[in-house]
Amino acid sequence: MSDREDEPLVPPVSAPPPVTGPPPTTAPPVTGPPPLVEPARPAAPEPPPEPEPEPVVTEDTDERLGDPFEGWPAAESAAVIEDPPADASVEHVRGEIDVPGGFTVLEGTPLGNRRSVGVVVSRFNGGVTNRMLQVALDTLLEAGVSQDAITVMPVPGAFELPLAAMALAKTRRYACIVALGAIVRGETPHFEYVAEECASGLQLAAIETGVPVAFGVLTVNTVAQAEARIPKAADSVRSALEMADLFARLRASARQ
Repeated sequence: MSDREDEPLVPPVSAPPPVTGPPPTTAPPVTGPPPLVEPARPAAPEPPPEPEPEPVVTEDTDERLGDPFEGWPAAESAAVIEDPPADASVEHVRGEIDVPGGFTVLEGTPLGNRRSVGVVVSRFNGGVTNRMLQVALDTLLEAGVSQDAITVMPVPGAFELPLAAMALAKTRRYACIVALGAIVRGETPHFEYVAEECASGLQLAAIETGVPVAFGVLTVNTVAQAEARIPKAADSVRSALEMADLFARLRASARQ
């Protein structure tokens, strides 16, 4: 036996067969749409210039800027009445205000020539308010207000007077408004509610519009007290005319 018969038989390793065929080709380059180019963003708008600060009026500033009554345009009839008569009295009670010399005094006179006046009057308690209206109309005519320059607006009650006064004042046709009514205390708190709201509402109408509104509303405990105070309607008219003239003079002095 041969010495190699115990060795495992290993088949001879043959060489791999030669590769036949065409030579490999290289892959073509990857093609496609061109890359997206982000469009240029528009430039941000420039911020608006900051407004110049308004000049401050101090105690050392002599000039007043603008019209201080620009928000309160006056009615055409709310002009200054020149050369008031010497006997035009503005007192409602005996006695006068004594202003020492050296002070600037602005004072109105209860004159109505060339003025338009609105009158709002409550129909409730008409036995009193109707007589108050007659007194008011007579006083307006005596003060020089022409009949065609007076507008009368009746309303249901005293609670509606402020709204009516506000509506008339906002038309800018009237130099002043006169509000007439009578509220008589009863057995319930109704009196307090109506009286307070009527007074504050009429004041608000004047403040909101800059048109003088006279408070000619009686707030009494009895009908007898109301009847005794019917002549107070004349005082309300004079107050309204005086304030209209005073405001006209104030506007004129502010524009000088």
